[in-house]
Amino acid sequence: MNLQKFTPWNWFKSERADAPAPSSLTEPRRGEITPLLGMHQELDRWMDNVMRQFGMPSLESRFGDMPGLLRPQLDIAERESEYLISIEVPGVEEKDIKLALDDHRLVIEGEKRQESRTEEDHFSRVERSYGSFRRVLDLPADARAEEISASFANGVLTVQVPRSAEAKPPRRDIPIQ
Repeated sequence: MNLQKFTPWNWFKSERADAPAPSSLTEPRRGEITPLLGMHQELDRWMDNVMRQFGMPSLESRFGDMPGLLRPQLDIAERESEYLISIEVPGVEEKDIKLALDDHRLVIEGEKRQESRTEEDHFSRVERSYGSFRRVLDLPADARAEEISASFANGVLTVQVPRSAEAKPPRRDIPIQ
């Protein structure tokens, strides 16, 4: 049975290709049972593969290294005439976000630069938060890439991707007998 036909459009194909290769097996620590560790790692790899098939982020990207923390969350809504993509980028200014189209892939890049300073009687406190992010979304076949528009308000980037009427599968009612 081919499960691929039940999988929704995978917006994140190219993003996975840019991700670093999974780390190799780690040496067991003193007192660990090697076969049990191997089975645990194999189960983690299996779960990551299943999650990737359905366009979900892997466990490694959720709990792995620090750059994953600067990865903005996004929502994709499919409507009759458009796709609506909302990307949460709190603390990022509009001028620090770059949106580009690269061979039917939507590339969202940005940089967060935030600094707060407090100076009182006997102390001075400075907190800084810096980092860059990049998200790559593969557009579906019915997306009209030349008509993409975007807006930014209150830390949310909203991208509207119009859909082509020709590429949509025709819908018809089936009579029930």
